[in-house]
Amino acid sequence: MLNTAVKAARRAGAIINRASLDIDLVKVSQKGPGDFVTEVDKAAEAAIVDILKTAYPDHGILAEESGESLGPTDAKGQQENLWIIDPIDGTTNFIHGLPIYAVSIALMQRGQVTQAVVFDPSRNELFTATRGAGAFLNDRRLRVSRRLRMHEALMGTSFAPSSSGKQLAQAIKTFGLVSASTSGVRRLGSSVLDLANVAAGRLDAYYGIGLKQWDLAAASLLVLEAGGLVSDFEGEQNWMTTGNVVAATPKIFPQLLTLLDPLKQE
Repeated sequence: MLNTAVKAARRAGAIINRASLDIDLVKVSQKGPGDFVTEVDKAAEAAIVDILKTAYPDHGILAEESGESLGPTDAKGQQENLWIIDPIDGTTNFIHGLPIYAVSIALMQRGQVTQAVVFDPSRNELFTATRGAGAFLNDRRLRVSRRLRMHEALMGTSFAPSSSGKQLAQAIKTFGLVSASTSGVRRLGSSVLDLANVAAGRLDAYYGIGLKQWDLAAASLLVLEAGGLVSDFEGEQNWMTTGNVVAATPKIFPQLLTLLDPLKQE
């Protein structure tokens, strides 16, 4: 299943790389404030779905652009096999020619993500994880960083510009608080790559507000399998439901959760 997902991610990456050579010709439409979709998103997603459905015709699909098609469920009503897909996480970056975006594919089995692929086509970096078997970048085993102190940590974050006025104001205030307490906070425009970079030790932590399942499914498994911790703002395991996530090294994690108290209250 992981090999099939890798094949699908690379097929989508080839479509994205070809389109990036003539980015001015790409047709763009807007789904909402700061939320764009291109014909490339749709073509990449169609290629992924085609490969997955050919290999596993009875599996369910949850994809950002085409929505959800369900497969068989277990006794608890959970999908036995559900592929969760984001064809381009970082579409705004893509349409500006900024090469910070990724393909994300995860397999959730009975409510638990078991396989994960994140592919950065512009850098040809392939992140993979299988539950219980570790996380890898290309063929190199990943481990989160060993940084211990909050003031030395480099953070990533993302929050939706479409948030309500009060929520956005609190997010910006918290951004300033975290920035003042760390060595820096980066808002790069791809939550999937931010989380993958936590797994790779390039970032020490990440927090995201109002994310979707396809932003979190694959990349959160990467962090967990690389030895990191992941939770929602309450410290619970509901980030796929709430869309609010904290991911960090074991030592930085509790320090960041404390800093994010204002967001938890909000």
